[in-house]
Amino acid sequence: MKTYFAREALLPGGWARNVRIVVDGRGDFAEVTPDAQGGEPLAGPALPGMPSLHSHAFQRAMAGLTETRGDLRDDFWSWRELMYTFVAKLTPELAFAIARHLYVDMLKHGYTAVGEFHYVHNDIDGAPYSPAAELGLRHLEAARTAGIAITMLPSLYAHASFGRVPLLARQRRFRSTPEILLDMAGQIRRACGADPDCAVGVSAHSLRAVDPAELAELLAGARSLGENAPIHIHAAEQSREVESCVAWSGKRPVEWLLESAGIDRRWCVVHATHMTPEETRGLAASGAVAGLCPATEANLGDGIFPLLEYRAAGGCYGIGGDSHYSRDPIEELRLLEYVQRLAHGRRNLVVGGHSAAVGTTLWLEAAAGGAQALGRRCGRIEIGARADLVVLDAPRADLSRCTGDGIANALIFSGSTGLVREVAVAGRWVVRSGRHPDEEQVERDYAGALHELLAA
Repeated sequence: MKTYFAREALLPGGWARNVRIVVDGRGDFAEVTPDAQGGEPLAGPALPGMPSLHSHAFQRAMAGLTETRGDLRDDFWSWRELMYTFVAKLTPELAFAIARHLYVDMLKHGYTAVGEFHYVHNDIDGAPYSPAAELGLRHLEAARTAGIAITMLPSLYAHASFGRVPLLARQRRFRSTPEILLDMAGQIRRACGADPDCAVGVSAHSLRAVDPAELAELLAGARSLGENAPIHIHAAEQSREVESCVAWSGKRPVEWLLESAGIDRRWCVVHATHMTPEETRGLAASGAVAGLCPATEANLGDGIFPLLEYRAAGGCYGIGGDSHYSRDPIEELRLLEYVQRLAHGRRNLVVGGHSAAVGTTLWLEAAAGGAQALGRRCGRIEIGARADLVVLDAPRADLSRCTGDGIANALIFSGSTGLVREVAVAGRWVVRSGRHPDEEQVERDYAGALHELLAA
């Protein structure tokens, strides 16, 4: 048992003062008592760790490499062609170095859990690895060595487009079937063992990449991973995708999922950018989580998620890094609010019942939604939850003048960087004084991986 004392802490009901926090030997919160005394003083205000519900770790190494226009209509689809070229050179060793560097960077910014939406399954020539889950297992190893909790989400990718269009040659590394995919998930689950900070779910890359029978087989098999195993899917990210889905089925992607896939609280629908009001209300009512990735969605020109309408309908959301143009939850949350302000011409839009402060509301809602999407007891400082903590650097000027809601507002909207000082995952301190113990070696390995990839 370890006991800590926070002058201020963000609890599920809002900010509280003089909070005694006890962490048990399992890494769970055993006591959370406001207006108390005793315990090792934390260096600053404490917030629940932030889950990142959507990651393609290998794409971290592409950041900054696709920002020169090569086409008069440069968009998501032209970016995807560059991604194919990049992924053709990825080896298990390179994937590990990239993922470990990414996960360390995420921890330093306040993410404490990650959902790895993993769809690069096969060797460079398209042949299966032995074991088939080799690349997924490398991501699991990277997360464990970095110290971040992980939910692995191996992804079914069977077709190039709607109507069972065969995969392109440059998509051969993604090829999988429901049977193969579920076997991979089983291999990863066995590797996780009894580790409570490792979970396994499944994902379908998108409706264009699976047909209805394959999706049904995947969903049926996912039960073997647990009744509440997470299920993720990309949907309605691009208007062209929506048009193709209508041509194939007569329905829009989210509309089809709501009517045909049995969406419920286990699901995370990633992006869901292009929805009608009816789809927005339907997704909110389903209990699923909308997986929002503001930095990536902005970088790829996806569009703007209807967040205000979705929240008004009771919708749950979380944030993710996706292609990792940002590894910082603070930046993602700031961008999420700012994009809504630009779209609606008003300020201070994402506020909730617990607080009229945007910063507090964003952090609590995104942490809760991310935890649900990852099937993990985290995202909240309360008894029984995993002891994931983000401790801020109290002496910093932008924080020193703040209390309560002002802390979260300054964290997200002051524009300062480096405000995260300590980070704990399941009660284990993985960042101290702003540093991860392995960051120098991890940085060197990542630089070597980049050099090798770009040379190739």
